[in-house]
Amino acid sequence: MAANRKLLAAAVVCAAAVVGVTGCSSDGDNDPFKGKSADQIAKKAINASKGAGSFKVTGKGEQQGKPMQVDFAVAKSDDCQGKTGSPSTGMGEILVSGKSSYFKGDDKFWKSTGSSALGAKLKGRWMKSPQGQTAKTCDRDQMFESKGLKGLERGDDAEIDGKKTAVLTKKDGGQTVTYHVALDGKPYFLEIDKKGGNDPVKLNFSDYGKPVVVKAPAADEVVEQDDLKKLMGS
Repeated sequence: MAANRKLLAAAVVCAAAVVGVTGCSSDGDNDPFKGKSADQIAKKAINASKGAGSFKVTGKGEQQGKPMQVDFAVAKSDDCQGKTGSPSTGMGEILVSGKSSYFKGDDKFWKSTGSSALGAKLKGRWMKSPQGQTAKTCDRDQMFESKGLKGLERGDDAEIDGKKTAVLTKKDGGQTVTYHVALDGKPYFLEIDKKGGNDPVKLNFSDYGKPVVVKAPAADEVVEQDDLKKLMGS
């Protein structure tokens, strides 16, 4: 179970490193954030992003020195599904539906985590556990949380995929985190790029408010925790 929890935690950290934020320059009267501080801009972005209900997040980075990719879709209900890992260390799939969460890894993943025996017992099936044990993997309150983060500065505006953004930066020692907030329409977070320091990551957010449907795996594709303990002989 430790491998499951570690990977889920890594996914949460990757996504939550995302928006713990709390910048001013633009084209004069066309700036929707004119006169607002960095803290105020970030607060608007947090409220808008959380309030959208559903969204997608993709990105690449490092976790404890190893490459990591993230590709998640989060539903309004807090259900979610996605993949995390890398071609070199293997990929794991995560699915949260209702009060349960499910995890499935490929052979390379189980081998890279020293859990080949577990992977062999699962045989490609989903491992099920109560959602509470996964630290609320898809909880937007954790993803878009900004307690204690201050001192951002606003730099020159930019574009992400053709969309104009306000650019907020936070420097802490050798680490710089750059946040892109949409200037047109609702002030959603569009990109967060953390460079320097430990666990660099670049995440892109999209499809805010678009429906996300998550279905639990079929019963014959799932191994319950009690059954898994029996399979592992404990």
